[in-house]
Amino acid sequence: MHGAGDDGADGPEDQVVGAFRTHLLAERGLSAHTVRAYSSDVEHVLAFARRRGLAWDAVDLVTLRAWLGSMVATGRSRSTVARRGAAVRSFYGWAHDRGLLPTDPARRLVAARGAGHLPSALAVDDAARLVDAARETAGSGTPEDVRDWVLVELLYATGVRVGELVGADADDVDQGTRTLRVLGKGARERVVPYGVPAARALDRYLTATRPALVARGSGTPALLVGARGGRLDQRRAREAVHRLSRAAGVDDIAPHALRHTAATHLLQGGSDLRSVQELLGHASLATTQRYTHVTPDRLRRSYELAHPRA
Repeated sequence: MHGAGDDGADGPEDQVVGAFRTHLLAERGLSAHTVRAYSSDVEHVLAFARRRGLAWDAVDLVTLRAWLGSMVATGRSRSTVARRGAAVRSFYGWAHDRGLLPTDPARRLVAARGAGHLPSALAVDDAARLVDAARETAGSGTPEDVRDWVLVELLYATGVRVGELVGADADDVDQGTRTLRVLGKGARERVVPYGVPAARALDRYLTATRPALVARGSGTPALLVGARGGRLDQRRAREAVHRLSRAAGVDDIAPHALRHTAATHLLQGGSDLRSVQELLGHASLATTQRYTHVTPDRLRRSYELAHPRA
């Protein structure tokens, strides 16, 4: 652990921030403007830590929460706080992945949200970048990389909860009709469709990758199999989504944001609320309306377009 005086011109702090910039440019392919913004946000938290006598690698979750709180107290906008929080999570996640830190202090860092707020949906292009990054990683990667490609494809294609997906068995997949059977809240079973890209990922996974993973254990029936041959757990699934979102250069998201993204894109594409309700497994249509940000104005426009006496 370095002391607070290790932040000179050529000190470890400058070196690690410089390496992070190189990562953003060369590995994630972000624009120079975005890299400058990320760097500025990281430098902001490191300056806060220095004032507390801490070097970059001594920062903990308590310090990061205090940093977020200081911005709220000084009137920073919610979007600014959220952006800076995302940049710092990306920085410390990268440092941990590279072995520069034994733990990731920002892993549980969440900017405060008002009551009733839901995770933001990815834009269509960003969702495509995420699944493309997963597919490219699987192209020359490990069996776990192929499984994580399937994980991301199915979360986005079906809108199921991550717990529902990791709870599914291999025989819950019907490749002929491209559907997946899941068990939702209240033990309610439903069947959800998926598209051609997810079908391609599943075909590769079920043909060769899953058998190789199952062989490491004792013959689990699970659809998604962990590194030791058992059922993939939710924590590992969440870690995979966070890792792939960083690799794709999109907002660092959790699996639930992919569920929200799927629902939002369905509505934007013209799907009706009842169909989305069935897909998501909501008992109440009111839940679906809130979940997908369907505003009264949007309902009014739809009504005026469709009703003969509008």
